[in-house]
Amino acid sequence: MRDRRVALAWATFVVVALVSAVLVLRRPDRLSDLHIYYGALADLRAGRPLYGYVAENGGPFTYPPFAALVLWPITAVSEGILQLIWLVATCAAVVAIAGSVGAALTTRQSRRPLVVALTATVLLLSAPVQSNLRFGQVSIFIVLLALVDGIGLVPPRLRGTLVGVAAAIKLTPLLFVVYFLAVRRYRDAGRAAVTFLACAGLGAVVLPTESWTYWTEAVRQTSRIGNLASLGNQSVHGMLLRVGVDESTLPLLWAGLVALICAVALLRARQLTRHGRPGHAVVLVGCATVAASPVSWTHHQVWPVLAAMLLIGASGVAQRVGGAALLAAMVVSLGAVLSPISTRPGVQFLFENARAVGVGLLCLVGFGGVAVAARRTSRRPTAGRAWLRVGVTATVAVAFFAVQPLPAGADPTFKAYTIDDVVNPRYFFVCRGPAECARYATDAPVTFGTRAEKTKVRVNGVVSAAVTRLEYYSAPGGAPRSIPLLAAYPGTRTFSFRAATMAQGRLVAYAADGRPIASYDDELAAALRTTSR
Repeated sequence: MRDRRVALAWATFVVVALVSAVLVLRRPDRLSDLHIYYGALADLRAGRPLYGYVAENGGPFTYPPFAALVLWPITAVSEGILQLIWLVATCAAVVAIAGSVGAALTTRQSRRPLVVALTATVLLLSAPVQSNLRFGQVSIFIVLLALVDGIGLVPPRLRGTLVGVAAAIKLTPLLFVVYFLAVRRYRDAGRAAVTFLACAGLGAVVLPTESWTYWTEAVRQTSRIGNLASLGNQSVHGMLLRVGVDESTLPLLWAGLVALICAVALLRARQLTRHGRPGHAVVLVGCATVAASPVSWTHHQVWPVLAAMLLIGASGVAQRVGGAALLAAMVVSLGAVLSPISTRPGVQFLFENARAVGVGLLCLVGFGGVAVAARRTSRRPTAGRAWLRVGVTATVAVAFFAVQPLPAGADPTFKAYTIDDVVNPRYFFVCRGPAECARYATDAPVTFGTRAEKTKVRVNGVVSAAVTRLEYYSAPGGAPRSIPLLAAYPGTRTFSFRAATMAQGRLVAYAADGRPIASYDDELAAALRTTSR
């Protein structure tokens, strides 16, 4: 019977993998990050600068030069063949990750094949792995390298080297070097550090110009990565940006929170390792990298999915419920799914930042130090009391967010478009070409139209000659957002931006002397109501 269940679980995995691959290949923007790798390396082979490459979607190459050396062979085949190989390799990495954490999920050897198969299937269904498939990302392979090395599944003399290689491709696994030191795996930490430096050195020798550009310029240019305040960035840094923390306060507050999260996670990981649970320890450190990194896109968030499954497999009611909630957040976008029942801005903010909040709580409370303190100071409650505690805690948490007003500076999806985006009809839709834009303009300082989408609103229009500056306020009391005025066509200046909502938005036009000459708030809401019908 168990063999049949294992076969059924793997059959389900194969079906999900095939359906996912077909859906990805049918997308016009399929494996867009892989396309960036391919195009950037093709440019490099042709003698053009690696970090000067920009894909059709505006994406540049953002990894260290050593990553280019690792990816060098991909240009040996056509991009179509490469896409198929990459999808298969991604699914294989999912299976390898599931196998690596199998021992942590169950101590019963007889159940391990079924647990591994189910884990692989759940992983494949999760948003982070689907994002890896959709974009053709390297993140899944970075997780695999760090996981296998951290748990100790490689020969003793090689332990630490995989973390070093992973960090040379993507910097965030460097936290595992600190973990090795915390658990007294000093040789592994040394090997990881030496491997990282050797790989970076190899990149400098083979690609000296690109290495200089990356380590002196590109590594600090976070704008190359994308809009860090967007909802896709579910790191602590991204959440603070969406909260609207003042620019002067943000670095110190972010550094303090990251230091706290990493310190608690590393201390708890050391204790887990001493108790013979290295799988839990490594996954916890991986979650800390997700929280601490300045940017954690969906495809980076594989670690929290593993943590959620470990919590579900635990013995306590609170941990199982917490794991189920975290897993739900990692499979679907709670902000989009639950928005119809979210009647308060604070609750909506909680739903939209559920992954960032969940990972932070996991490091501090779930696997973290508070869980240890709770075990030491209290007896195990009965099942009824445990469920009561969970229910009361969840109710209090939601109630707390319900009474919080959405910060005035918070606008998670805001982005103002530039001259390079004018060719995109999705962003510039009210007029196309000089003649059409000239006819669209009126005597008003600003003439605009709106377009409502599922998670955002787009505003596009033209301004008169009297307007020299245009700003958008997401909410009363919030900081203004500058909107570029683009001389896209002779005699006409246009603009376009997107925002989460226009419910409290205000668009202000200024003259050359700094005097506001027009303000639009009710007009924005009215235009939105018209386009939403």
